[in-house]
Amino acid sequence: MELKVVVDGHSHIVKFPDDIMTQAADYFDMMDNDMNKGYQMSQQWVSNPDTLQRCQIAADKLLTALETQNEKTSQLMAAYILSRMPNTKLVSLSQSGDMSTHDIDDQSDGGFDMSLF
Repeated sequence: MELKVVVDGHSHIVKFPDDIMTQAADYFDMMDNDMNKGYQMSQQWVSNPDTLQRCQIAADKLLTALETQNEKTSQLMAAYILSRMPNTKLVSLSQSGDMSTHDIDDQSDGGFDMSLF
């Protein structure tokens, strides 16, 4: 599987094995349990992050993993996003420091113009 990621106009493809979603299911559940307690999303405390916000949190971890060239974490965060929002085709990451500006393209709601890729 793969997820297309754009960071400041630079395109990345995060590839990962198809079975990672099954193998990492417990890890993803642990992430969700942690987020169930609330999460500091940049300047704002979110007491109960919704699915989009959870994916924005994972996208922020994905951004850090790409910046530090941590392939395993990049794969895990990309897989998490696709496990929670399976229609996602593209993630646009902002380096503004505000994770709520990460754009998760869930094709079920119209999504991005994929011709940009």
